[in-house]
Amino acid sequence: MISLSLDPSAAKYLIKAKIKVDGIVDRSDVIGAIFGQTEGLMGEELDLRDLQKSARIGRIEVELKQSGGKSEGELTLTSALEKVETAIVAAAIESVDRIGPCKAEIKVEKVEDIRISKRKKLVERAKQILQEMIKQSKEEMPDLAEEIKQSVQVEEIIYYGPERLPAGPNIDKSDAIIIVEGRNDVVNLLKHGIKNAIAVEGTSIPKTIIDLCNEKIATAFVDGDRGGELVLRELLQVADIDFVARAPPTREVEELSYKLIMKALKNKVPADQYMENAGIKKEKKKKAEGEYGRYKELLDEIKGNHTAVFLNEKGEEMKRVETEKMLEEIAKEKPAVVVFDGIVTQRLIDNAYENKVKKIVATALGEVTKIPKALKIITEKQLG
Repeated sequence: MISLSLDPSAAKYLIKAKIKVDGIVDRSDVIGAIFGQTEGLMGEELDLRDLQKSARIGRIEVELKQSGGKSEGELTLTSALEKVETAIVAAAIESVDRIGPCKAEIKVEKVEDIRISKRKKLVERAKQILQEMIKQSKEEMPDLAEEIKQSVQVEEIIYYGPERLPAGPNIDKSDAIIIVEGRNDVVNLLKHGIKNAIAVEGTSIPKTIIDLCNEKIATAFVDGDRGGELVLRELLQVADIDFVARAPPTREVEELSYKLIMKALKNKVPADQYMENAGIKKEKKKKAEGEYGRYKELLDEIKGNHTAVFLNEKGEEMKRVETEKMLEEIAKEKPAVVVFDGIVTQRLIDNAYENKVKKIVATALGEVTKIPKALKIITEKQLG
């Protein structure tokens, strides 16, 4: 960075030169040689010392490198003089042929008009600003009526039951309910006038949903992807579902238009028929409380297999890995829940916390010194 002895805003030109010296010299030697050898050369009006005192030229900045008994570098000097006087000063600097006892050469490479450089930057920035303004003006104004309508519909969302599940305002009044996966699904149905939907918020089915299904006619309306299938299977196992409706393949309920929503609900099938077609058998035994029941099933399934199961935020299975590769796979996949048949160690806890794992489900807890508040350890004994 160039340090100047005159106001940078007053500078008009920047002189840049290369220096070559047949010997080892310092910066002060170069500056001394320039002042000494140009004294009286340009007349009293252009004496470098007087010009610097009156702030018509800046400090002479020199950067040197020494190698193989020689010195090379660069010189820069700012000028507030007019064009002709600046050219004379540049030529005078070039006339220096000795620095200290050594033969030297100073070659002016460029005299740059600082104002032109500033103008170029100004023009480029002005272009960018103008492009941003044009882009903004081209953006379509939102449909205010639709925006207000959606805002009111979002405000209609209630949070139902002890689990505070997102739901439409008619969830209690209606004899029939629609069970969807998440809050955005409820919002989309509200947008299209359907006010009796409630979200399960994950694959672990809350008790509130199970109780509502016992009291009301329940339709499960899930996404047309693998996640929707997992939620649906869990619902059919633990809750008294009457009908099943699905979004078109790969589509999500939250993105469906009114026409597609109505079509999917119209084409709903009885839950028993769906289970028969899909080969799903309802378990006779009552499952353990949603989330813990799932963990117990997984733990029983992988016992003795040296396997860990990774689940995401929604409780959906992400991957199964060998327990010996578990730590490196946690770092890669960053699951929300890790289920494995083994003992929890401090090393595993540290690794899981670092990679934002929220729960570890395992056979037992070993001797550990610290468990972060953000990480929950669930042992087989706790699962019942």
